[in-house]
Amino acid sequence: MLQPELAIGIGMRRGATAESIVAAVRDVAADARIACLATIDRRAAEPGLTAAAKQLGVRVIAYTPAQLTEVAVPNPSDRTALALGTASVCEAAALLAARSGELRIHKRKVAGITVAAAVIRRAVP
Repeated sequence: MLQPELAIGIGMRRGATAESIVAAVRDVAADARIACLATIDRRAAEPGLTAAAKQLGVRVIAYTPAQLTEVAVPNPSDRTALALGTASVCEAAALLAARSGELRIHKRKVAGITVAAAVIRRAVP
């Protein structure tokens, strides 16, 4: 049976490297089929993220804090809410991009990069 495609949500600080992002994604998602990297709008153009997406052969999808706030997540963060205006970046972005509501991998922090994954049931927007 073919593995489902995953939307990977990424939470990161400004200046994160492509190598650290790719390593975190691979650590969490292993050899899963990845459709996209999803994050908050203010991180979407970060050179490390765009380079990581290129290395993985996927695109970056960005969401505003207001869009991310609308998504119910299992692991909200008060610290993230204070800093970014939303209690979740990686889990909420993964769920929005997947459009399925099925979070396969809850947020995990790997070397400063926070990663979550949701199963895609339809084409990525």
